[in-house]
Amino acid sequence: MKQWVHVLSETDRGNLSRPSVEDIYRYRSYVDEHMRVFFQQRLQTIASIAALLELGLNHEQQHQELLVTDIKYILGHNPLFPPYTKELPPVSPTPLPIEMIPFPAGLYEIGFEGDGFSFDNELGKHKVYLQEFEIGNRLVSNGEYLQFMEDGGYLDFRHWHAEGWDWVKENQVKSPLYWHKIDNQWMYYTLSGLHELDLDATLNHINFFEASAYANWKGMRLPTEAEWEIASDKFDWGTRWEWTGSAYLPYPGFKKEPGAVGEYNGKFMVNQMVLRGASDATSPGHSRKTYRNFFHTQHQWQYTGIRLAR
Repeated sequence: MKQWVHVLSETDRGNLSRPSVEDIYRYRSYVDEHMRVFFQQRLQTIASIAALLELGLNHEQQHQELLVTDIKYILGHNPLFPPYTKELPPVSPTPLPIEMIPFPAGLYEIGFEGDGFSFDNELGKHKVYLQEFEIGNRLVSNGEYLQFMEDGGYLDFRHWHAEGWDWVKENQVKSPLYWHKIDNQWMYYTLSGLHELDLDATLNHINFFEASAYANWKGMRLPTEAEWEIASDKFDWGTRWEWTGSAYLPYPGFKKEPGAVGEYNGKFMVNQMVLRGASDATSPGHSRKTYRNFFHTQHQWQYTGIRLAR
């Protein structure tokens, strides 16, 4: 069996059957016991790999968030829309009009610097020159996105990137992920089941194509990741990962570490776009304004939203 597993390609992993809950708890106990044994070794041994342990813990937090999104994706594609929790989503207050926060042109600095943990793709604080710009003080709501849909947003190629328009046509997309029109009423699947769409709630599960198309429809654009980081102290963030118009590329001076750690971020720096912020599903303490998340343009399953810029 080990020989067969060894030759599985990366794309074949999803075809493996999932372990039972009992197997998972047994494996967790096995790992916990061996970690206890490990931490009883000499402190000098542990100190030599402290950075690797910290990286592993932060990687685990990423997977905790992915677990939430996976659970919602699986249950949200079940035709019975079963709830994961009985806790009902809160009713959202009516959002105030979006105000655009101005920033002057000039030389700014972005990137992580100082104490505390960061991933290698955040390192290398460096200067960037930004033209004058404005950025929204809040994220786009469901009701605001519905206006785009009712204006034929998914039917008008002029709003979309060419590849995005291909995605709309090939997948016959008419609404965001988890939106369902039932008896002429928009419904939305949440972890507590299917509910009437809360028009005042912050938009969720939007891919880059949709975010860019909406911004184009509004006569605006998505912020660059540098603009987002510079402006982030001026608005609240953390409920949705926010699409930017920046391709996921290395910062100046970025170098891949030798060995497996070097593949952690560097190998993904192609054909992906940067998201900034955090989401309701992000582990506590895992977010910071320099964090560079990244996803392919067609993915909707992450907790993603839209912040406008111009």
